[in-house]
Amino acid sequence: MKIRVGFGFDVHQLVEERELWLGGILLEHTKGLLGHSDADVLIHAICDALLGAANMRDIGYHFPDTGSEFKNIDSKILLKDTIALIATKGYKVGNIDATVCAERPKLKAHIPMMQETLAQVMGVDVDDISIKATTTEKLGFTGREEGISAYATVLIERD
Repeated sequence: MKIRVGFGFDVHQLVEERELWLGGILLEHTKGLLGHSDADVLIHAICDALLGAANMRDIGYHFPDTGSEFKNIDSKILLKDTIALIATKGYKVGNIDATVCAERPKLKAHIPMMQETLAQVMGVDVDDISIKATTTEKLGFTGREEGISAYATVLIERD
């Protein structure tokens, strides 16, 4: 069995009059993330980590923000397509460990639903997806609630 590890990072600005999508679910909040797609930073970080692990460049290469077909797209579609892309090289997800950095909204209660949603999209067990949430103790752009960032580490494998 061959295994590979990848790391992903994404950040998006919080703005008025946008929905807040994180981990494939819609959260109630006064602001949402700005982006060409639905701007789901958690899914984008996971996609980048998966693509990096498979040595297949990054999310912007495969799903450019200049492509009209990706305008306001549900990031779960991008994740499903990313799983299909790494499968072309014989890889499947081993596990994912991710962290979302946000001052608000508080995410702890939403993590199980995010895990279930992402597991269903990727066709893996919920236990293969770890999601953690943290703040930056009111420091930096996250602390000032100007944006949300996410980090993801993945293990992919092939027989």
